[in-house]
Amino acid sequence: MRTVKVGITVQKRMNFNEVRTVLLKVEKELNSILFGQEKVVKELLFAFFSQGHTLVEGLPGLGKTMLVKALAKTFSLTFKRIQFTPDLMPADVTGTHLLIEKEGMREFVFMKGPIFSHLLLADEINRATPKVQSALLEAMQERTVTAGETTYSLPNPFFVVATQNPIEMEGTYPLPEAQLDRFSLKIIIPFPDLNTLKRIGVETSPYTEPNVKEVGDEILLREVVSFIELMPVAPEVVSYASRLVLATHPEGDLAPFEVRKFVRYGVSPRGVQVLLRVGKVKAMLEDRPNLSFSDIQEVAYPALRHRLILNYEGEADKVGYDSLIEKVVERVKI
Repeated sequence: MRTVKVGITVQKRMNFNEVRTVLLKVEKELNSILFGQEKVVKELLFAFFSQGHTLVEGLPGLGKTMLVKALAKTFSLTFKRIQFTPDLMPADVTGTHLLIEKEGMREFVFMKGPIFSHLLLADEINRATPKVQSALLEAMQERTVTAGETTYSLPNPFFVVATQNPIEMEGTYPLPEAQLDRFSLKIIIPFPDLNTLKRIGVETSPYTEPNVKEVGDEILLREVVSFIELMPVAPEVVSYASRLVLATHPEGDLAPFEVRKFVRYGVSPRGVQVLLRVGKVKAMLEDRPNLSFSDIQEVAYPALRHRLILNYEGEADKVGYDSLIEKVVERVKI
């Protein structure tokens, strides 16, 4: 989208159709390698193009790593994977200082860790200790890493996809609430149905890399993200998203009975930001240049389910987070 004239680079602003075309191409490429998970692909794109991080929950072998690798390839982004284990240390994630000898002189040099990449896959993040999990906090919020007295900037874009096993599995540590809140969406990958399993068995191999076409580069990606950020949002839609978040607080006037009974803490103000940013990507994928009430309602489930904190009664009764969000959506009128 650039033309050169008399030695000066002239930037041509992308239009709505061009941006949507990029989104649709990426969606098509990802659906070509992850069969039967169209909803999962859409939700991943919601977070990716809104510059938010994603928490993915699902059993091993459902294609989470392949999906993130393929997403990186569509824009030729650097990709790193960290296998989170109980013996992992924070320096294994962020990097460490090493004593290097050069020309008879010794000096400490910071060796960057795998977190210095465009796309970081934090695999089975809840198998590492909370100390290691918290190593991602600054990076996810500030897009920086501090080592000693020096702060290093992370690449732009920077996107974290963390996978976690269901909490009920052995050897897992629950993520701290502060870290959960830094994930834009929590995506749940269901197990494939019979027809999808047969297609996987015939058309794929566990040893092949995802084969997807390149859609653009990181410069194009930044232009797409900037365009989406500037999409207009009506004041009434902002008000509706804000009231949804307020209704998740048990002490609030808008809270439904189920929230008052089972929720200890509601959604933080980040929830409003995520609803609006993610909703814009959904609207664009559906060929609409503005955010609607229905967009907010549909993205409320992946955007809010991990931000609710249940009380003792809610945990004892194993209350579903999505069922609570459904009650909130029913309660808050447009």
